[in-house]
Amino acid sequence: MSLSRRLNEPTAAQLSLWDDAAAPAARGGEPGREIEQVSEQASEQAGGMRAPAQAERAAPAAVATVPCFRHPRADREIRLTRAVVGYEFTRAHRRSIGMVVGPEGLSVRAPRWVSLVDVESALRAKERWICNKLLEWHQRQQAPSARIEWRNGAELPFLGETLRVVLDPTRTGVHRALSPSPELLVGLPHDADANQIRDGVQAWLQRQARQLFEARVAHYAGLLGVNVKRVSLSSARTRWGSASADGSIRLHWRLVHFGPRVVDYVVAHELAHLREMNHSPRFWDVVRAVMPDFDEPRAALRRMVVPD
Repeated sequence: MSLSRRLNEPTAAQLSLWDDAAAPAARGGEPGREIEQVSEQASEQAGGMRAPAQAERAAPAAVATVPCFRHPRADREIRLTRAVVGYEFTRAHRRSIGMVVGPEGLSVRAPRWVSLVDVESALRAKERWICNKLLEWHQRQQAPSARIEWRNGAELPFLGETLRVVLDPTRTGVHRALSPSPELLVGLPHDADANQIRDGVQAWLQRQARQLFEARVAHYAGLLGVNVKRVSLSSARTRWGSASADGSIRLHWRLVHFGPRVVDYVVAHELAHLREMNHSPRFWDVVRAVMPDFDEPRAALRRMVVPD
């Protein structure tokens, strides 16, 4: 494999829903294009960059200004066409250049034998992806809060509906009741503190997530003809899901806050990686084969705000 190819090709460990390349249009249409200003999901689990506007400086009307993104531990800087990016740079024992955009900004890891010129060439080749992700994190920081006030009567989303928390000291554990209205009956005294309520409800949500994920993974694994070794829950800050070549699937438990179609999209996406460990047109063909209308839940996921 040539050096240039190794520099620009993601490794299997980097593949996740958060590192999603733009999905191409259906076969026969124009190739898909990444959104200029990402409003995803998803990053992601929130957190974010400092607002680019804080780093901009006044300039003459004839000179266009560009946003500046700086990692708090930045030790190198590159001026791209669309932004100035200060990034954290680390030498590591690896075979290719790795790039991660997270809440703090861009981190780059490179083998010791790769020159800084080659590192910058790789960053310029990935400029569109880097800038979109940095803007995405900034937008998540600006998104409205979805904080849950953990008390009797609190409301939280669950699989597309709203559940009201009802403290019931006569019960043991947590139970979902659908009549007369969707409620979550929690076996705690009325004077239980917020931490007790949160821990009890979130433990119940995680149990529901595991049951749901295992059922949906089994369904889509059968459709795709792939073998899944293990399904586990994740609470990562930067990924809704991830897939490993050994057949391990990790899914964020907070997906149970969203509708069933969104959950199915994430499951189908990660299982498709067991067929195509990339985000190539072939990968999107695999996703489309089992979910022809995946664009709708994918777009919905990008708009979601994760309750806390």
